[in-house]
Amino acid sequence: MKMFAGLGNPGAEYAATRHNVGFMLADALAARWNASGWRTKQDALVSEARLGAEKILLVKPLTYMNESGRAVGPLLSWYKLAPEDLIVAHDDMDLPVGTIRLRKKGSAGGHNGMKSILYHVQDENFPRVRIGVGHPVHGREQVIRHVLSPFSGEDAQKIREAIEYLLPAVECILTEGIDLAMNKYNPKKVKKPREPKPAEEQQEQPDNTEQTERSMNSDG
Repeated sequence: MKMFAGLGNPGAEYAATRHNVGFMLADALAARWNASGWRTKQDALVSEARLGAEKILLVKPLTYMNESGRAVGPLLSWYKLAPEDLIVAHDDMDLPVGTIRLRKKGSAGGHNGMKSILYHVQDENFPRVRIGVGHPVHGREQVIRHVLSPFSGEDAQKIREAIEYLLPAVECILTEGIDLAMNKYNPKKVKKPREPKPAEEQQEQPDNTEQTERSMNSDG
């Protein structure tokens, strides 16, 4: 069994906000896999699905974002799963809206929901799916207002496209591993073309035509 946890806040007032892109991806995966209906278990909404022979537990914590680990940690223990059996999806303000990034492991990167999960799981070796929601003007109040606000029309479309793009990416993590999924689905860095050297730095080839003609004349 594998566990996919999409992070967010419960309640209709938060459903379309930036902080809830993890919930959005979990819902999209449940629909794609024809998962069972959501039910409450261990401070979370859970749903079960199958991907080939693999059983997948979809999880949406009900503890609010900053206490996500309080739901995810006990569920891992209940199902006797190892940290590497877990995949976590969350919003990321350091990425432009709609940009995605798959990671194999790592720190919380300043994300409070991930801090909580790392505290309760006591291991960082599990894949993460980061979904960019853009960064606000600096300042705590602006950050809180930003992540709890809904997407604008253009940004909403970018998020819909990102969720659609991530559906096969998550499947790839589950069936072929995070390394292959990262190589296949992470955005490729565009190499900048080399700038041509200034004209004065380009050495001119000497013109030896006249010297060669003189040498030929003297030999003849």
